[in-house]
Amino acid sequence: MSKESLPVMLARQSLRHYLKTGTLLAAEPDIAAQLSRQAGVFVSLKKDGELRGCIGTFQAVQPTVAEEIIQNAVAAGTQDPRFWPVELEELPQLSISVDILEQPERIGSKAELDPHKYGVIVQSGRRTGLLLPMLEGVDTVEAQVEIARQKAGIRNDEELDLFRFTVTRYT
Repeated sequence: MSKESLPVMLARQSLRHYLKTGTLLAAEPDIAAQLSRQAGVFVSLKKDGELRGCIGTFQAVQPTVAEEIIQNAVAAGTQDPRFWPVELEELPQLSISVDILEQPERIGSKAELDPHKYGVIVQSGRRTGLLLPMLEGVDTVEAQVEIARQKAGIRNDEELDLFRFTVTRYT
């Protein structure tokens, strides 16, 4: 296995710790210092190339990126309603990616989107849907917005507010 980035290593350690102990990992001071800013974070788990869990926050909930990664890695492995919880024996088979999000910016039209560069947030009233950028099989703005719309339960005839954001993806 190739060397994992610091965010991915932290995600894997935190999920392993939680599956063994049932408690959240405390970030080591040197890791916490390197990941000390605040930002939204998504943690994605894949097994044999298929999604196995993905949970995230598009704006910071925790005081640091390190704590955001710890919380979201555990949630991706144990609380994604689309999947059974990950078991400790599965951990070596999982590939993990961590996306650290920049602040979303409101945009005026779909013309300002690019699914290979920007993630999208769609909003209508209280319903919000988000789709990360650079996703396999999502090659058009229309597909990206439609998937985000479906995730939020927003019908095609409803008005939308659009936001875009960039991510730094760690593997």
